[in-house]
Amino acid sequence: MNQIGSAVKIEGLTRRFGDFVAVNGISLHIGKGEIFGFLGPNGAGKSTTIKMLCGLLLPSGGQGSVGGHDIMTESEEIKKNIGYMSQKFSLYDDLTVKENIRFFSGMYGVLKEKRKERMDWALEMAGLEARGNVIVGTLPGGFKQRLALGCAILHEPHILFLDEPTSGVDPLSRRNFWSLIYEMAGSGTTVFVTTHYMDEADYCNRLALIYRGKIIAEGTPMDLRERYMRSHVLELEAERMMEALDVLDRRGMDVAIFGSRLHVTVEDVARGISDVRRILESSDIQVTGIKEIAPSLEDVFVTLIEVA
Repeated sequence: MNQIGSAVKIEGLTRRFGDFVAVNGISLHIGKGEIFGFLGPNGAGKSTTIKMLCGLLLPSGGQGSVGGHDIMTESEEIKKNIGYMSQKFSLYDDLTVKENIRFFSGMYGVLKEKRKERMDWALEMAGLEARGNVIVGTLPGGFKQRLALGCAILHEPHILFLDEPTSGVDPLSRRNFWSLIYEMAGSGTTVFVTTHYMDEADYCNRLALIYRGKIIAEGTPMDLRERYMRSHVLELEAERMMEALDVLDRRGMDVAIFGSRLHVTVEDVARGISDVRRILESSDIQVTGIKEIAPSLEDVFVTLIEVA
């Protein structure tokens, strides 16, 4: 954490929709100036949690505060003092870049005498100085993303909530976006970010993994690897990968697909490699590459949900 103190505190936060429990009694303390990641698959409860913290959805139970304001009774105060960016970027596609900035500066109550200064800043930050009169709907995803971030922080909030902010943009835009987040956290802004991209977890100071509405692990990226991955991970390349996955799974191997490769979790590396080769070759599947790799946070997550 960059600063002492809590920006977000929740205890036993719960949200029900009829009989369905979307968020089930979660507790978190997030420090000022911290980049906190909230990771989990779609439907795990990430967006529901962030909406409750932003004053957009009333909790069914529990308690908490954001920037010192009670989430049950002071939602309007919370809205005035935070920035919020949703996965759909919260922009108006039929307005120009400048019209969007003007709208959000008014919505966030930016003082009139500061609006030009903040507009110029947002245009520069988004790399849109020469495209202020362009209709937003015609912009590439990376530019929309940066513009949406600029609009979300025109009023210079101390706490920023980002809900799946890199969904649907290319890898380079994702990296550039995280550079902006680091700059903001370095100046003292608290950033609470939800994502289902496990590779983004290493950008965060601290993480919570959420699954089916419950937090199943919390800590720094290194903490999570050391605490929950006591086994070894093999990266496997083979002919007919989906068939290889099925064969290993039926033989009781702990295997999951990661991109164009398979990850196999084993207790002993040498024995694991030998077993994988033997099992696949007995099914006439050629192993083209196998090696031990450092476990990713996705490996950690897969391990945790198997026992959740």
